[in-house]
Parts: sequence; C-alpha cells; structure tokens
Amino acid sequence: MKASLVPGVVFERRVGVDEMRTIGFMGKAGRVYATPALVQDIEQTCREGLLGHLDAGEDSVGTRVELDHLAPTLLGMAVDIRAAIAEVKGRMVTFEITARDAVDQIARGRHVRFITEVQKTLERLKAKAEKAKAAGAAVS
Repeated sequence: MKASLVPGVVFERRVGVDEMRTIGFMGKAGRVYATPALVQDIEQTCREGLLGHLDAGEDSVGTRVELDHLAPTLLGMAVDIRAAIAEVKGRMVTFEITARDAVDQIARGRHVRFITEVQKTLERLKAKAEKAKAAGAAVS
C-alpha cells in the first residue's frame, strides 16, 4: 500500500442504470435499479479507486457491505456513487458510501475491503481447492 491511502480520500463514479442493472419481476414499467447491482457498482467503485493507491501485486477484496437502499432509480437514469475512505486499519479499508440520482439520495452505507497480495491469495485458493476436492466437493 502506498502512503496516499488515508482517510478522507474520495472516489466517485457515475453509473448508467441499464436494463441489466434493474429488477424485472414487476414488468417493464417497474424496472428500477436492483440492490445487488448497486452493491456490485459500489464494490467496483471502491476497488477501482484503491488500485491507484496499491503497490504492484496488490489488489483488494470486499469483506463487508452495510447498505440502506433508500429510493428507486428508474431505468435510464444515472447514479453518482461516492466512496470516502473513513478508516485504514492495517490492510482493512472502510468506506462511507452515498449514492444519488438526479432526484434523490438513493443509498448510504459502509463498505469494507481488505488489501491482498494477489500471489498469496492465489496460493490460498489453490490449497482450498485441493482440500475441497479431497472432501468430495465439486470444484471447477
């Protein structure tokens, strides 16, 4: 991690709410931004922002999401996601999240990511896959 990774750093991203990001169970007129898509967009915003503050061979994984999805966003609208670093504790980074569309604040919450060394993570995953296969679990 670089010394630039400190509380107060802000990452922002604008996302267009396309059909893939919406719920479909209420028909065409009820297509609004789906909470799982919002969570994915928040995670991506935080991860992409962190990359500029990490050393070669480092990346991050999400470990916690606390989110209030406050208002619907219609298909075709844009959402602005703001992720501000609230705390850096060792390799754990906590973000305060807000998201708004042109009309409302649509979300607020917290997201935690853990800085990983990619090679070590791949080694741990390989070891787990071997244990899973030995236990008879399906692994692809």
